[in-house]
Amino acid sequence: MKDKDLENRLLECIRAFYGDVRSILDRFKGLNSFELLISTIISQNTNWKNVERAMTNLRNENLLSVDEVLKADISVLEKALRVAGLYRVKAARIKEIAKKLKSWRLRLEDILSLDLHDARAKLMELPAVGYKTADILLAFKANTPIIPIDTHIERVAKRLGLVNHNASYEEIRQRLEGFVPPDERALFHLALIKFGREICRARNPACDVCPLSNVCPSSSIRL
Repeated sequence: MKDKDLENRLLECIRAFYGDVRSILDRFKGLNSFELLISTIISQNTNWKNVERAMTNLRNENLLSVDEVLKADISVLEKALRVAGLYRVKAARIKEIAKKLKSWRLRLEDILSLDLHDARAKLMELPAVGYKTADILLAFKANTPIIPIDTHIERVAKRLGLVNHNASYEEIRQRLEGFVPPDERALFHLALIKFGREICRARNPACDVCPLSNVCPSSSIRL
């Protein structure tokens, strides 16, 4: 199959999930930049139900601002984050991020107002913030037409043969952005994650119900 045909098939497939993830997009847009950053840190190695529970705990304790995080005892943060796992690590990271932002005397909104290259570089100076976390903030709070790449998206792109198995984060991002329209990239990111979690799973992928089985070189079946 030609690359263009595969791209079109993937777009068609993932667009079918857009309706399922619009509520997540709305939730992201309803968070301020610091809240979205914190929720992204919390999301590591857990599911979004646990993230939402942890965020509710933080909100109830008034721990969703730089100043309040800095004032709080680490044990209070840990208790609020316990439901999301790795709570000691995550609490320490959130504290470190708050300290760094305070030392810079910058709001995240100030950073996100910079041009893409400078904003991305500055965000990645924060503790525990890599490409994906920086790009999530850029995509959902700065409306930058960028596709953050997480493990699910990486897996799907490699299984479909869109990129080789040694492809870097940036190679995957640029490959997807080469055919996903800019105004769809935020939804595409969320929908492709859903596809990766529910169909193109890391273990036991559901090839029997995957609409891309007949064009996927990694499929266990051929239609």
